[in-house]
This record gives sequence, C-alpha cells and structure tokens, in this order.
Amino acid sequence: MQIGIVGLPQSGKSTLFQTITKTHLDQTALAKLETHQAVVKIPDERLDKLTEIFKPKKKTNATIEFVDVIGLHKGDSGSPQFTNNFLSKVRTNDALVQVVRLFRNEVVPHPYGSIDLMRDVSTFETEFIISDMALLESRIDKVKKHILKTSDENLKRELPILEKCYDILQNETPLREANLNDMEEKIIRSYQLLTFKPMLIALNLDETQGKDIEKYFDQLVKSKIGKNTKAIAFYGQIEMEMSELSDADAEIFMKEYGIKESALHKLIHESYDLLGVHSFLTVGEEECHSWTVKKGTNALEAAGEVHTDFYNRFIRAEVVHYDDFVKYGSFAKAKEHGAWRLEGKEYIVKDGDIILVRHN
Repeated sequence: MQIGIVGLPQSGKSTLFQTITKTHLDQTALAKLETHQAVVKIPDERLDKLTEIFKPKKKTNATIEFVDVIGLHKGDSGSPQFTNNFLSKVRTNDALVQVVRLFRNEVVPHPYGSIDLMRDVSTFETEFIISDMALLESRIDKVKKHILKTSDENLKRELPILEKCYDILQNETPLREANLNDMEEKIIRSYQLLTFKPMLIALNLDETQGKDIEKYFDQLVKSKIGKNTKAIAFYGQIEMEMSELSDADAEIFMKEYGIKESALHKLIHESYDLLGVHSFLTVGEEECHSWTVKKGTNALEAAGEVHTDFYNRFIRAEVVHYDDFVKYGSFAKAKEHGAWRLEGKEYIVKDGDIILVRHN
C-alpha cells in the first residue's frame, strides 16, 4: 500500500512525513523538487504480545509506504500551481492524505495569506475534479471513435460508465463518494482518477487549538466527510519533536500535552478503514508475522500472501482468533473450548485471525 501526502506549501506535509517515518530532511533535501518515500512498520500490539509468547527468531510487522509528494509550488501569480507533473505523481498512490494548515505563524505565511479550512480543502478537490474531467473527456472521445470502427462490445459497456462518472464530476462530486457498483468501480480504478482515491484530511494544529478540534470537524462533516473521506487532527510541530524521543519519553510527552494517540497510529487506523484492509497473523518459533489483506479475502488468498506454494498446495487452514488465543493461553486450550477450528479455502479471514496453513 502506498499513501501519498499532499498539501499546500507551508501546510506541514513534510513535517507530517518526517514525523510518521522518523526521517530527517534537512533544508537542502526539502528545497529539492524530489518526492520523498519511506516504508513504515505498522504498529500492532497483538504481534508484540505473540512475539513475547513464542519468542521467535524474527518478528515482521506489516508495512505501509508513505510518499511526500513534491511539486506543488507558487506560480507567477503567487497562488499554488497544480502542474501535470505534480498530478501524475499523485495518481500513483492508493490513498491520499491532504494536510491542511490551521496553525498560525507570521514568520511562515500561508500561501493565500490567511487560514481557511474549507477553502484549502476545496482547492485540492476542485483541481482534482478538473484533472479527472479532462482525462475522462479524452477517454470518452477515443472510446467513441473505436466503437465506430470496431463495434467492440467491451468498449460499448465501458462508455456509459465513463459518461456517468463525467456527469458526477460535473456536479462537483468526487468519485470516491459516488454510488458506483462493483463493475463500475473496477473500470474506473484502472484510470487512477484522483477523485476516486480515498482521502484523509489531516488538520495541522498548534498546541493552543485542541479546544477547536470539534468545531473544525463539524465544518468538514457538513460538506466534505463521506464514506471514503475522513479526517484527523494532529499537532505537527509537537509530534515531530516527539518522534525524536525514545518510546518511554514520547509517552510522557504525549501525556503532558494530552495527546491520546500519535499521528502515525491515527493515520494507520483511518487509512486501513479507508482502504478496506485489515490484518491476520502467523506465528511460530521461526517467525511471528502480521499480514495486510483486503477485507473479504478468503483463506486461500491469504495463504498466497504468506507463500505462493501455500496457494498452489492449500489443503486447510487452522484458525484461532487472537482474542481467543490470549484468553485460553494456548492452541491446545483454544481447541478444547472450540475456539480453534479447521477452515476451507472459502473461509473469509477476519481481522486478528491467527492462521496456520496446511499444505501438501
């Protein structure tokens, strides 16, 4: 999974990137128009607990890749310019985090000269809609020409879907919030449309603005938040300082400022929800491992994530949920209480399942 972090200049998106990835970008690196990428281990207390129990030679967390998307800069008019180069970088991500600046700092002025939550959110949405409409318009024109030449049945099925999505965008609705069926989503997904990508709006506050969080969320809920658009709030500067501390010191720091959950944990939690994914676990003396799969993944597909041979030679899956394993203390006890079971290839994997694949 790859999540792109975008935002207006001086919004704090690079601060968020550095905070969650625990990387340090000096002024030289920040000045370069280069995209920054980092792979982050997904924190999982269940995996930590299982590692304590099994004491394996290796512990492997599931991972997620964050991208600090560079390329949005001021044009001659002073306003941010959404270039094709920038938009093409955004298209390659599975989901997006838009950092919106709410903190005030006269030394670092906002590119529009003032703080305005809804204006900044709408700026991106409008640019993404315009870009998607241009792409769809071009594709619709090509499809119509090909249909006249070839009468291709696949293209005949695709055309009304493209036109439907174009009409939705004309009504200023992002495709992520449109009511599309599975076939429509499958076709549209192949075009990497910007407004189809799940969006997490990250509000960048300073330590004095905690009391205003609900007010900001209320503003977003009225017009922007939907099934595939969510929001979180974080304290950019404070959390960046916190990311440089040890875990113990960071915990003390969080309590001091009343921060209940770190920016990374918030991002992971909400991103998982937006992307429709969850985790299952495998355990043993050699390795304890967490794996990320789409919700609805069956046991056969999950086995294939662990190893290709497991997919090809799958027989059964031994399954016990993490909560039951911890409750009963062992596989044997879980089996005695009926919490351990054998499942076939069509079993739908649940979040927190511990799975052992039987294969020939």
